[in-house]
Amino acid sequence: MKAGLFDHIGRANAPLSRLFDERLAFFAAADEAGFWCVHIAEHHASPVNMAPSPGLFLAALARETKNIRLGPLCYLMTLYSPLRMIEEIAMLDHLSHGRLEVGVGRGVSPFELGYHNIDHQKSRDMFIDAYHCVRAGMATETLTYDGPYHMYKDVPIELRPVQQPWPAFWYGSSNTTGSTWAGEHGTHFTANGPTAFAKGNIEAYRVALAKRGGAEQPKAEFAGGAAIGALRHIVLADTDADARRIARGPAEHHLRALNHLRAKHGVDQFSTRNNIPRAATLEGMMEDGTYIVGSPETALRELRRQADELGTNYILAYMMFGDMALSDALRSLSLFRTEIMPVIARW
Repeated sequence: MKAGLFDHIGRANAPLSRLFDERLAFFAAADEAGFWCVHIAEHHASPVNMAPSPGLFLAALARETKNIRLGPLCYLMTLYSPLRMIEEIAMLDHLSHGRLEVGVGRGVSPFELGYHNIDHQKSRDMFIDAYHCVRAGMATETLTYDGPYHMYKDVPIELRPVQQPWPAFWYGSSNTTGSTWAGEHGTHFTANGPTAFAKGNIEAYRVALAKRGGAEQPKAEFAGGAAIGALRHIVLADTDADARRIARGPAEHHLRALNHLRAKHGVDQFSTRNNIPRAATLEGMMEDGTYIVGSPETALRELRRQADELGTNYILAYMMFGDMALSDALRSLSLFRTEIMPVIARW
């Protein structure tokens, strides 16, 4: 099993410049620790994400790191010109010397899409059209494309990525429709939400992937060639009690940010978020498997249990969230490096 990192880069109690500097320092430490990839979310008009242009942040991170792979998870392709997307992907792949992993999606929040005047009901079809258009453009020197939302004729494509014909694509889903689409198209895959909930989505992906015959761009470092991951908030300390103490405030801060737009629009905050069941307390989130908090020994038991139940070969560790202090996140990262990574590498 490989370990990567995920981050929304949410608002904290610090100036934005300090927030960015601390994240760059944290991810540079992750690069040194041997984490496989950093995945950055894209959200808009919400305190859950202060880096709504993931490509811009990743361009800075590319110059601060050497080995760790980098990628949005995901680009909201409903909000981009496919031509601009083609060029940005190529630039980032060169700036990172071929380390880009391209997560794509439609945008899970109807509120965020609505602010951009995008009809959420049409967003899946818009995303699929943009996805095929971007891929067509990266595979040619002159793009001609005629789709339901995007049409181009004889457009010169001057930028090509390092990884040919394109970097690997990833898809994260919280429903079986998206999970099945990911498997059918051979993308790499991540799930989130409670363990029992994520299990159904992973199974839908596996069935579709098997029918397809495997990943479009297999990766030898993942058993079976396809990365199948689960996103989990992870906080480590020397004792379970210390880990809970460190995690509680940042978890509450992060949960408020996640529910900010739902609260603003008068939607029940805690029953679900974007169709994902979500607990309202740290203890509830630990119980449903979305938070893994404790000593390395406690964390390993839970990681093993979930890996066995879900059949994953990749863990996306969300280790710096909410208003967590950089020192606490770095300590957790250090424990993960020394006590967790050598063990899960053998799974």
